[in-house]
Amino acid sequence: MSQTIARSILLNARPEGWPKEGDFRMAAQTLPDPGPGEVLLQSLWLSLDPYMRGRMNAGASYAPGVELGAPLPCEAVARVLKSADPGFAPGDIVVVHDFWRDHMLRRGRDLRKLDPVLAPVQTALGVMGMPGLTAYAGLRHIGKPRAGETVVVAAASGAVGALVGQIAKLGGARVVGVAGGAEKCGYVARDLGFDACIDRHDPQMAGQLAAACPNGIDVYFELVGGAVWSAVLPLLNPFARVPVCGTIAGYNDMGPPLGPDQSPALMRSVLTKSLTLRGFIVSEFAVDAPEFRDQMGQWLAAGQVRYREDVRAGLDQMIPAFVAMLAGRNFGKTLIHLAD
Repeated sequence: MSQTIARSILLNARPEGWPKEGDFRMAAQTLPDPGPGEVLLQSLWLSLDPYMRGRMNAGASYAPGVELGAPLPCEAVARVLKSADPGFAPGDIVVVHDFWRDHMLRRGRDLRKLDPVLAPVQTALGVMGMPGLTAYAGLRHIGKPRAGETVVVAAASGAVGALVGQIAKLGGARVVGVAGGAEKCGYVARDLGFDACIDRHDPQMAGQLAAACPNGIDVYFELVGGAVWSAVLPLLNPFARVPVCGTIAGYNDMGPPLGPDQSPALMRSVLTKSLTLRGFIVSEFAVDAPEFRDQMGQWLAAGQVRYREDVRAGLDQMIPAFVAMLAGRNFGKTLIHLAD
Protein backbone atom coordinates (compact mmCIF):
# COMPACT_ATOMS: atom_id res chain seq x y z
CA MET A 1 0.00 0.00 0.00
CA SER A 2 1.46 3.33 -1.08
CA GLN A 3 0.85 6.66 0.60
CA THR A 4 0.31 10.18 -0.73
CA ILE A 5 1.16 13.37 1.11
CA ALA A 6 -1.55 16.02 0.85
CA ARG A 7 -0.78 19.65 1.71
CA SER A 8 -3.69 21.76 2.92
CA ILE A 9 -4.19 25.37 3.99
CA LEU A 10 -6.11 25.59 7.27
CA LEU A 11 -7.87 28.48 9.00
CA ASN A 12 -5.56 29.40 11.86
CA ALA A 13 -7.44 32.47 13.19
CA ARG A 14 -10.56 34.37 12.24
CA PRO A 15 -9.53 37.43 10.21
CA GLU A 16 -10.17 40.80 11.81
CA GLY A 17 -10.73 43.03 8.81
CA TRP A 18 -8.49 42.12 5.90
CA PRO A 19 -7.09 38.54 5.98
CA LYS A 20 -3.37 38.25 6.69
CA GLU A 21 -0.79 35.48 6.49
CA GLY A 22 -1.09 34.59 10.19
CA ASP A 23 -4.77 33.77 9.76
CA PHE A 24 -3.76 30.64 7.84
CA ARG A 25 -1.31 27.78 8.18
CA MET A 26 -0.08 24.95 6.00
CA ALA A 27 -0.49 21.36 7.12
CA ALA A 28 0.39 17.96 5.67
CA GLN A 29 -1.60 14.74 5.85
CA THR A 30 -0.87 11.22 4.66
CA LEU A 31 -3.59 9.77 2.44
CA PRO A 32 -3.98 5.99 2.07
CA ASP A 33 -4.95 4.20 -1.12
CA PRO A 34 -8.66 4.55 -1.95
CA GLY A 35 -11.11 2.13 -0.41
CA PRO A 36 -14.24 0.78 -2.17
CA GLY A 37 -16.08 3.61 -3.92
CA GLU A 38 -13.24 6.07 -3.32
CA VAL A 39 -10.92 7.92 -5.69
CA LEU A 40 -7.48 9.44 -5.02
CA LEU A 41 -7.13 12.80 -6.74
CA GLN A 42 -4.41 15.32 -7.53
CA SER A 43 -5.61 18.93 -7.71
CA LEU A 44 -4.80 20.64 -10.99
CA TRP A 45 -6.72 23.90 -10.54
CA LEU A 46 -8.25 25.55 -7.46
CA SER A 47 -10.84 28.34 -7.57
CA LEU A 48 -10.78 31.49 -5.44
CA ASP A 49 -14.09 33.28 -4.98
CA PRO A 50 -15.24 36.19 -2.77
CA TYR A 51 -17.78 34.08 -0.85
CA MET A 52 -14.88 32.38 0.94
CA ARG A 53 -14.28 35.50 3.06
CA GLY A 54 -17.66 35.10 4.73
CA ARG A 55 -16.95 31.45 5.53
CA MET A 56 -13.97 32.54 7.63
CA ASN A 57 -16.25 34.36 10.10
CA ALA A 58 -18.01 32.84 13.08
CA GLY A 59 -21.79 33.00 13.28
CA ALA A 60 -24.73 31.90 11.21
CA SER A 61 -24.88 32.45 7.46
CA TYR A 62 -26.23 30.54 4.48
CA ALA A 63 -23.50 27.95 5.15
CA PRO A 64 -21.62 27.05 8.35
CA GLY A 65 -18.43 28.98 9.01
CA VAL A 66 -15.12 27.14 8.77
CA GLU A 67 -13.93 25.87 12.15
CA LEU A 68 -10.50 26.94 13.35
CA GLY A 69 -7.95 24.37 12.30
CA ALA A 70 -10.14 23.16 9.43
CA PRO A 71 -9.42 23.45 5.69
CA LEU A 72 -11.04 26.17 3.60
CA PRO A 73 -13.59 25.23 0.93
CA CYS A 74 -13.24 25.72 -2.80
CA GLU A 75 -14.06 24.17 -6.14
CA ALA A 76 -11.28 22.10 -7.71
CA VAL A 77 -10.43 20.45 -10.99
CA ALA A 78 -8.44 17.30 -10.34
CA ARG A 79 -6.91 14.25 -12.01
CA VAL A 80 -7.66 10.71 -10.88
CA LEU A 81 -4.49 9.02 -9.64
CA LYS A 82 -6.05 5.82 -8.28
CA SER A 83 -9.61 4.59 -8.28
CA ALA A 84 -11.64 2.01 -6.40
CA ASP A 85 -14.83 3.26 -8.08
CA PRO A 86 -15.72 1.51 -11.37
CA GLY A 87 -16.96 4.81 -12.80
CA PHE A 88 -13.50 6.41 -12.76
CA ALA A 89 -10.08 5.44 -14.08
CA PRO A 90 -6.60 6.89 -13.57
CA GLY A 91 -6.17 9.92 -15.81
CA ASP A 92 -9.82 10.99 -15.72
CA ILE A 93 -10.32 14.71 -15.09
CA VAL A 94 -13.07 15.71 -12.66
CA VAL A 95 -14.53 18.74 -10.89
CA VAL A 96 -15.32 18.51 -7.18
CA HIS A 97 -16.26 20.77 -4.27
CA ASP A 98 -13.26 20.33 -2.00
CA PHE A 99 -10.70 22.40 -0.06
CA TRP A 100 -7.50 24.42 -0.41
CA ARG A 101 -5.25 21.36 -0.89
CA ASP A 102 -3.19 19.59 -3.51
CA HIS A 103 -4.36 15.97 -3.08
CA MET A 104 -7.63 14.48 -1.84
CA LEU A 105 -9.44 11.21 -1.22
CA ARG A 106 -13.10 11.47 -2.23
CA ARG A 107 -16.13 9.31 -2.93
CA GLY A 108 -16.72 8.83 -6.63
CA ARG A 109 -20.33 9.96 -6.23
CA ASP A 110 -19.04 13.45 -5.31
CA LEU A 111 -17.26 13.93 -8.65
CA ARG A 112 -18.35 15.15 -12.07
CA LYS A 113 -16.23 13.96 -14.98
CA LEU A 114 -14.93 16.55 -17.47
CA ASP A 115 -14.06 16.13 -21.14
CA PRO A 116 -10.80 18.03 -21.81
CA VAL A 117 -11.60 18.00 -25.54
CA LEU A 118 -14.72 20.14 -25.15
CA ALA A 119 -13.12 23.05 -23.26
CA PRO A 120 -10.04 23.86 -21.14
CA VAL A 121 -10.68 21.99 -17.91
CA GLN A 122 -10.25 25.07 -15.69
CA THR A 123 -13.32 26.66 -17.30
CA ALA A 124 -15.35 24.31 -15.08
CA LEU A 125 -14.38 26.70 -12.26
CA GLY A 126 -15.26 29.87 -14.16
CA VAL A 127 -17.23 30.53 -17.30
CA MET A 128 -18.61 26.96 -17.38
CA GLY A 129 -18.85 26.63 -13.60
CA MET A 130 -20.28 28.31 -10.53
CA PRO A 131 -19.59 31.94 -11.61
CA GLY A 132 -21.19 31.32 -14.99
CA LEU A 133 -24.25 29.66 -13.45
CA THR A 134 -24.52 32.57 -11.00
CA ALA A 135 -24.73 35.06 -13.86
CA TYR A 136 -27.06 32.90 -15.94
CA ALA A 137 -29.51 31.97 -13.19
CA GLY A 138 -29.50 35.38 -11.49
CA LEU A 139 -30.50 37.04 -14.75
CA ARG A 140 -32.94 34.35 -15.80
CA HIS A 141 -34.88 34.05 -12.55
CA ILE A 142 -34.52 37.48 -10.93
CA GLY A 143 -33.16 40.13 -13.30
CA LYS A 144 -35.27 39.05 -16.29
CA PRO A 145 -33.91 41.79 -18.59
CA ARG A 146 -35.96 42.58 -21.66
CA ALA A 147 -34.69 43.88 -25.00
CA GLY A 148 -34.07 47.61 -24.82
CA GLU A 149 -33.85 47.76 -21.02
CA THR A 150 -30.76 49.08 -19.22
CA VAL A 151 -28.74 46.58 -17.18
CA VAL A 152 -25.94 47.72 -14.87
CA VAL A 153 -23.39 45.40 -13.27
CA ALA A 154 -20.45 46.24 -11.01
CA ALA A 155 -17.21 44.21 -10.91
CA ALA A 156 -17.86 44.06 -14.65
CA SER A 157 -14.46 42.59 -15.55
CA GLY A 158 -14.76 39.83 -12.95
CA ALA A 159 -15.82 36.21 -13.28
CA VAL A 160 -19.54 36.85 -12.71
CA GLY A 161 -19.96 40.45 -13.81
CA ALA A 162 -18.37 39.95 -17.23
CA LEU A 163 -20.83 37.16 -17.99
CA VAL A 164 -23.84 39.04 -16.63
CA GLY A 165 -23.21 41.83 -19.11
CA GLN A 166 -22.55 39.58 -22.09
CA ILE A 167 -25.63 37.43 -21.45
CA ALA A 168 -27.79 40.54 -21.08
CA LYS A 169 -26.38 41.92 -24.35
CA LEU A 170 -27.23 38.67 -26.12
CA GLY A 171 -30.81 39.26 -25.02
CA GLY A 172 -30.89 42.74 -26.52
CA ALA A 173 -30.42 44.85 -23.38
CA ARG A 174 -28.29 47.97 -23.09
CA VAL A 175 -25.48 47.16 -20.66
CA VAL A 176 -23.37 49.48 -18.50
CA GLY A 177 -20.51 48.10 -16.41
CA VAL A 178 -18.64 49.50 -13.44
CA ALA A 179 -15.04 48.35 -12.98
CA GLY A 180 -11.86 49.43 -11.24
CA GLY A 181 -9.51 51.41 -13.45
CA ALA A 182 -9.07 52.43 -17.07
CA GLU A 183 -7.56 49.09 -18.17
CA LYS A 184 -10.49 47.06 -16.88
CA CYS A 185 -13.04 49.53 -18.23
CA GLY A 186 -11.39 49.41 -21.64
CA TYR A 187 -11.54 45.63 -21.65
CA VAL A 188 -15.21 45.62 -20.64
CA ALA A 189 -16.28 48.11 -23.32
CA ARG A 190 -13.92 47.05 -26.10
CA ASP A 191 -13.53 43.29 -25.72
CA LEU A 192 -16.77 42.31 -23.98
CA GLY A 193 -18.98 44.69 -25.93
CA PHE A 194 -20.67 46.58 -23.09
CA ASP A 195 -22.27 49.85 -24.17
CA ALA A 196 -20.31 51.78 -21.52
CA CYS A 197 -18.11 51.18 -18.48
CA ILE A 198 -17.60 53.54 -15.55
CA ASP A 199 -14.43 53.63 -13.45
CA ARG A 200 -15.41 53.12 -9.80
CA HIS A 201 -12.25 54.96 -8.71
CA ASP A 202 -13.28 58.18 -10.46
CA PRO A 203 -14.51 60.81 -7.96
CA GLN A 204 -17.30 61.61 -10.43
CA MET A 205 -18.41 57.98 -10.68
CA ALA A 206 -22.01 58.64 -9.61
CA GLY A 207 -22.49 61.44 -12.11
CA GLN A 208 -20.88 59.44 -14.90
CA LEU A 209 -23.13 56.48 -14.16
CA ALA A 210 -26.19 58.73 -14.34
CA ALA A 211 -25.02 60.12 -17.68
CA ALA A 212 -24.49 56.60 -19.02
CA CYS A 213 -28.03 55.62 -17.99
CA PRO A 214 -30.21 58.47 -19.32
CA ASN A 215 -33.31 56.27 -19.18
CA GLY A 216 -32.59 54.96 -15.70
CA ILE A 217 -31.71 51.41 -14.65
CA ASP A 218 -34.06 48.46 -15.06
CA VAL A 219 -31.78 45.70 -13.74
CA TYR A 220 -28.85 46.08 -11.37
CA PHE A 221 -26.89 42.91 -10.71
CA GLU A 222 -25.44 43.49 -7.23
CA LEU A 223 -21.96 42.09 -6.60
CA VAL A 224 -20.26 44.95 -4.78
CA GLY A 225 -22.44 47.20 -2.57
CA GLY A 226 -20.81 50.29 -1.07
CA ALA A 227 -20.44 53.42 -3.17
CA VAL A 228 -21.64 51.73 -6.36
CA TRP A 229 -24.95 50.76 -4.75
CA SER A 230 -25.35 54.31 -3.45
CA ALA A 231 -24.90 55.61 -7.00
CA VAL A 232 -27.30 53.05 -8.47
CA LEU A 233 -30.22 53.39 -6.04
CA PRO A 234 -31.54 56.81 -7.19
CA LEU A 235 -31.34 55.68 -10.83
CA LEU A 236 -33.51 52.59 -10.46
CA ASN A 237 -36.68 52.75 -12.51
CA PRO A 238 -40.11 51.70 -11.24
CA PHE A 239 -40.32 47.89 -11.15
CA ALA A 240 -36.52 47.54 -11.42
CA ARG A 241 -35.08 44.16 -10.42
CA VAL A 242 -31.95 43.75 -8.30
CA PRO A 243 -30.44 40.26 -8.03
CA VAL A 244 -28.10 40.34 -5.02
CA CYS A 245 -25.37 37.71 -4.88
CA GLY A 246 -22.49 39.64 -3.27
CA THR A 247 -21.48 42.82 -1.45
CA ILE A 248 -17.70 42.49 -1.60
CA ALA A 249 -17.09 46.14 -0.66
CA GLY A 250 -18.07 45.33 2.93
CA TYR A 251 -16.66 41.83 3.38
CA ASN A 252 -13.71 43.01 5.48
CA ASP A 253 -15.57 45.66 7.49
CA MET A 254 -15.21 45.29 11.26
CA GLY A 255 -18.37 47.23 12.11
CA PRO A 256 -21.33 49.03 10.58
CA PRO A 257 -20.53 51.62 7.90
CA LEU A 258 -19.97 55.21 8.93
CA GLY A 259 -22.46 57.91 8.06
CA PRO A 260 -26.24 58.18 8.22
CA ASP A 261 -28.50 55.14 8.16
CA GLN A 262 -29.52 54.58 4.54
CA SER A 263 -32.22 52.03 5.34
CA PRO A 264 -35.15 54.51 5.38
CA ALA A 265 -34.23 55.85 1.93
CA LEU A 266 -33.81 52.30 0.60
CA MET A 267 -37.15 51.12 1.95
CA ARG A 268 -38.88 54.23 0.64
CA SER A 269 -37.52 53.50 -2.85
CA VAL A 270 -38.52 49.84 -2.60
CA LEU A 271 -42.06 50.94 -1.79
CA THR A 272 -42.53 53.94 -4.08
CA LYS A 273 -40.84 52.33 -7.11
CA SER A 274 -42.12 48.77 -6.53
CA LEU A 275 -38.54 47.47 -6.63
CA THR A 276 -37.62 43.80 -6.42
CA LEU A 277 -34.49 43.09 -4.36
CA ARG A 278 -33.82 39.36 -4.21
CA GLY A 279 -30.77 37.84 -2.61
CA PHE A 280 -29.77 34.42 -3.85
CA ILE A 281 -27.22 31.65 -3.45
CA VAL A 282 -26.31 29.89 -6.68
CA SER A 283 -27.08 26.47 -5.20
CA GLU A 284 -30.76 27.45 -5.25
CA PHE A 285 -30.63 27.11 -9.02
CA ALA A 286 -28.59 23.91 -9.27
CA VAL A 287 -31.33 22.39 -11.39
CA ASP A 288 -30.39 24.88 -14.13
CA ALA A 289 -26.78 23.61 -14.33
CA PRO A 290 -27.15 21.16 -17.26
CA GLU A 291 -29.11 23.66 -19.34
CA PHE A 292 -26.62 26.40 -18.45
CA ARG A 293 -23.60 24.32 -19.47
CA ASP A 294 -25.21 23.43 -22.78
CA GLN A 295 -26.14 27.05 -23.56
CA MET A 296 -22.80 28.49 -22.44
CA GLY A 297 -20.96 25.87 -24.49
CA GLN A 298 -22.89 27.00 -27.57
CA TRP A 299 -22.14 30.68 -26.88
CA LEU A 300 -18.44 29.97 -26.42
CA ALA A 301 -18.24 27.83 -29.55
CA ALA A 302 -19.89 30.62 -31.55
CA GLY A 303 -17.56 33.26 -30.11
CA GLN A 304 -20.48 35.12 -28.53
CA VAL A 305 -19.06 35.05 -25.00
CA ARG A 306 -15.51 35.84 -23.93
CA TYR A 307 -13.76 35.31 -20.62
CA ARG A 308 -10.51 36.14 -18.90
CA GLU A 309 -8.54 34.27 -16.22
CA ASP A 310 -6.17 35.60 -13.56
CA VAL A 311 -3.83 32.68 -12.86
CA ARG A 312 -1.23 32.21 -10.15
CA ALA A 313 0.88 29.09 -9.70
CA GLY A 314 1.39 27.09 -6.51
CA LEU A 315 -0.51 26.40 -3.31
CA ASP A 316 1.58 29.05 -1.52
CA GLN A 317 -0.07 31.68 -3.75
CA MET A 318 -3.57 30.99 -2.44
CA ILE A 319 -3.43 33.56 0.35
CA PRO A 320 -1.87 36.52 -1.53
CA ALA A 321 -4.14 35.82 -4.50
CA PHE A 322 -7.18 35.73 -2.22
CA VAL A 323 -6.33 39.07 -0.61
CA ALA A 324 -5.63 40.62 -4.01
CA MET A 325 -9.02 39.44 -5.27
CA LEU A 326 -10.84 40.97 -2.29
CA ALA A 327 -9.05 44.26 -3.00
CA GLY A 328 -10.02 44.16 -6.68
CA ARG A 329 -6.46 43.62 -7.87
CA ASN A 330 -7.40 40.55 -9.91
CA PHE A 331 -8.38 40.80 -13.57
CA GLY A 332 -10.86 38.08 -14.49
CA LYS A 333 -11.57 34.75 -12.83
CA THR A 334 -8.99 34.03 -10.08
CA LEU A 335 -7.44 30.57 -10.37
CA ILE A 336 -4.56 28.73 -8.72
CA HIS A 337 -2.69 26.35 -11.03
CA LEU A 338 -1.09 23.41 -9.25
CA ALA A 339 -0.30 20.91 -12.01
CA ASP A 340 -0.81 20.27 -15.73
